[in-house]
Amino acid sequence: MIAVDTHTAIWLALEPERLSAKAAKAIQSARQVDGVAISDKTLWELAMAVSRGRLTIYTSMGDFLRTVEQTFAVLPITAAIAERAVLFSDKFPKDPSDRIIAATAIVHGLKLVTSDSKIRKSNEVDCIW
Repeated sequence: MIAVDTHTAIWLALEPERLSAKAAKAIQSARQVDGVAISDKTLWELAMAVSRGRLTIYTSMGDFLRTVEQTFAVLPITAAIAERAVLFSDKFPKDPSDRIIAATAIVHGLKLVTSDSKIRKSNEVDCIW
């Protein structure tokens, strides 16, 4: 299993050509074996993107989010994830969503598929891109 960042989940659904070849291959392989996961924070980020007009959907928000839930394994925040999210160094992005998503991958022992250069350059989470 691998975890994907919010933008990766969006690109996977709407603009798969934006995924790197390595990311696309990792996602395809994971789907065939044990699946692809998202942090529960990604559901909230998707809802916010829709509500702010940054992401256009052609169904109700509830239906859209339920489809996302059915497509990915949704990993809920736990005490271990909350703790890990505050232990990143100063070189890691300060965005709380980035921290929870990355901490989710770390705690579950998953690689994170992300194009976010700040997350990748921090070398604090095992990334694929």
